[in-house]
Amino acid sequence: MSAKKIHLVSNAHLDPVWLWDWEEGAGEALSTFRAAASFCEEFPEFVFNHNEAVLYRWIEEYDPRLFQKIKRLIKQKRWHILGGWYLQPDCNMPSGESFVRQILIGKRYFQKKFGTEPKTASNLDPFGHTRGLVQILAKSGYDSYIFCRPGQSDCPLPGDDFIWVGYDGSEITAARVSAHYNSPAGAARKKVLDWITANPDKNPGLILWGVGDHGGGASRADLVELEKLIKEKKDAAIAHSFPEAYFAELRRNKTVLPRHQKDLNPWAVGCYTTMARIKQKHRQLENDLFLTEKMSAAAFYQGLMSYPQRELREAMFDLAFSEFHDILPGSCVPPAEESSLRRLDHGLEILSKVKARAFFALVNSEPKPEEGEFPLLFYNPHPYPIQGIFECEFQPYEINWSGVYLFPRVFKDETPLPSQPEKEASNLNVEWRKKVVFAAELAPSQVNRFICRLEKRPERPNPRLAQDNASIRFLTSDLEVVINLRTGLIDRYRARGIDFLAEGSFVPLVINDNADPWAMTVKQFRDLAGRFELLPPDEGSDVSGVAAGPADSVRLIEDGEVRQVFESVFGWRRSVIFTRYKLPRRGTEVEIELRVLWNEKDKMLKLGVPTLLPDARYIGQTAYGIAELPADGNEAVAQKWVAVVSQDAALTCINDGTYGSDFFQGEMRLSLLRSPAYSADPVSSGPMVAQDRYVPRIDQGERLFRFWMNGGPRSERLRAVDREALAKNEKPWGLAFFPAGRGKKPLPFLVLTDDAIQVTALKKAEDGSNLIIRLFEPTGEKRETTLSLPWARVRKRIVLSPFEIRTLRFDPRTRSFREVDLLERAFRKSR
Repeated sequence: MSAKKIHLVSNAHLDPVWLWDWEEGAGEALSTFRAAASFCEEFPEFVFNHNEAVLYRWIEEYDPRLFQKIKRLIKQKRWHILGGWYLQPDCNMPSGESFVRQILIGKRYFQKKFGTEPKTASNLDPFGHTRGLVQILAKSGYDSYIFCRPGQSDCPLPGDDFIWVGYDGSEITAARVSAHYNSPAGAARKKVLDWITANPDKNPGLILWGVGDHGGGASRADLVELEKLIKEKKDAAIAHSFPEAYFAELRRNKTVLPRHQKDLNPWAVGCYTTMARIKQKHRQLENDLFLTEKMSAAAFYQGLMSYPQRELREAMFDLAFSEFHDILPGSCVPPAEESSLRRLDHGLEILSKVKARAFFALVNSEPKPEEGEFPLLFYNPHPYPIQGIFECEFQPYEINWSGVYLFPRVFKDETPLPSQPEKEASNLNVEWRKKVVFAAELAPSQVNRFICRLEKRPERPNPRLAQDNASIRFLTSDLEVVINLRTGLIDRYRARGIDFLAEGSFVPLVINDNADPWAMTVKQFRDLAGRFELLPPDEGSDVSGVAAGPADSVRLIEDGEVRQVFESVFGWRRSVIFTRYKLPRRGTEVEIELRVLWNEKDKMLKLGVPTLLPDARYIGQTAYGIAELPADGNEAVAQKWVAVVSQDAALTCINDGTYGSDFFQGEMRLSLLRSPAYSADPVSSGPMVAQDRYVPRIDQGERLFRFWMNGGPRSERLRAVDREALAKNEKPWGLAFFPAGRGKKPLPFLVLTDDAIQVTALKKAEDGSNLIIRLFEPTGEKRETTLSLPWARVRKRIVLSPFEIRTLRFDPRTRSFREVDLLERAFRKSR
């Protein structure tokens, strides 16, 4: 019998930020890499492994001589690039396209600088892993994956080595390193011996070792002891190695591995909600980046502007860094939170300028308006029409002193559209600035032009509230909503003849929590501390800043042809919530907006939505897939939407920056806020935080949340919701603008003929002048569409398998398409 083969993978897990900010992380990278390079030269058999392109970029910038030494060691196969991503992100909350970019910018960096490309992806420290990663990895040149969390008690697996199967049927070999990635200084030998004792039948073996979290890696004492052990141990072939060698040996042994067709969750379920500011701003940057790419591509390929590759890449670096697994999950300290917010704002500021440049290039050829017209120009970046309610502010020429009200009416090609004025962002007490809200359909992938004219009315429309003593009833041909005047909550939501919600819906719930931002020791948040209650008129008026006498705590604040908007004022202890229900005159989609003034400690805020659908399942969007979510009250993680689904109907809920929720006995609870301490760890038996002083808590102050609820037939809702969610997040960009009326008018850029397939990326290729088009089938059914590029006069029939991601590379010179992988290269294996 051959000796047991054990692969020792020396690494130094190094969080760029966590209990420290990035500058300290950069300093530790320099120290750790310097020591590792020295050990590689001192110990001939030693191989050092490290990942994360961001760390190597720091070495390249701050110590060029060390960088050159690492290049030589990599060439000599003494230093191994681990993983190949930009960094180790959270592996649940980034969108599928964000994961693609983590790999794209990481692998391109390592290929360019070191001429190497890892085949084993590595995310050792993140707190869970979406199943959507499998297809992404398989189409990015990976054949294997290593991770540490979650462990067997949280995520039971049939074995630590297994075949992980993606939503589309893609497969990679995965290994959970149950002994974790670290070893204390001087304890590497003991870790190896302990592993051999605990795994007598496992061959080959994979052991990660080295001081980590704040860097460190190998020590001389450990290397000396391991050198002795390698010579002493006759019944095991122990060698310094790297992950690819371990998986190659697994394949050589023809080991039959079990299959796993789910995600790798849960662990640290509080991280789905902690640090709402980071999560919301991350989502905003994610949306703006992909939106701006689409607008820039449309302008560039039609000769209207140069392509802003450098600026878009800089914003991508900001996005990728913010997805680090101690930033996006909210487990870092206040200085790291603040610097991460600055970094996110930096990316957003870059994109705001690029987006404006693209927008003005695209609209410049629009005709000049006639006297008295205000052009409202909206660019729809999506390849399908979008029906919805749109808002735009504009500035009339001067203050209106005429004594009559100037009503803003929006037209499309001389056809009047449902329009209404609403409260503008400013607070001038004269009629000047205007905000108009209108219902319209935007044509796909092009500029949509509307004209606003000011019509004279005797007076400004005043909201009129139709109510009985107990409730407000809003009724259209498709929708019925009842708001309870005693509770301020929705007691009925009936869409197209189906009742979806029970009484008391959208109730803010306060959950007992603790100071641990990870929530390491729990799987659910169900310990109810209380409910927000409707405030009495005097208290509601006081917190609202209403000085002209008490106002009702349930009030109609906007009313017109497009929608009615109601506001309810709630309170609980030291916190207040202003909830707005935006009810449309057409359609069944209801927007819920909550402005939360939160001042609670070690508590969690959820939004309770009791549903009436029988025998319902709970599902949600994940990275390039749909996940079956727990229905037992355990905390779930999803991305832009979740849905309660019965045999015949579905209630979908879209968000613009929240991730956590739970579902139990028909009630959906959306997680809004947690207020634990910063980086408080529950491992010891004592209190988690100091008891002799004030200790800051996370997410104190004002936060804003938006949700869009829509009910309908099951197949119709599930077919539509992914596109609706993308349109709510990558919103059509609009501006009141007087164009020059000159130049070439751009054509629609990209159009799809079906009603579900998404375009998730539309950008210039990283190399060359080709256009990259990424398509995704989001419903789990085989679908066909025709892709048109009107500006290039080409069409292509596309058939996608369930949940398939397909990337096309279009050459404008030859007007030809070819399929490529996610790194924008031709597939290396025949498909």
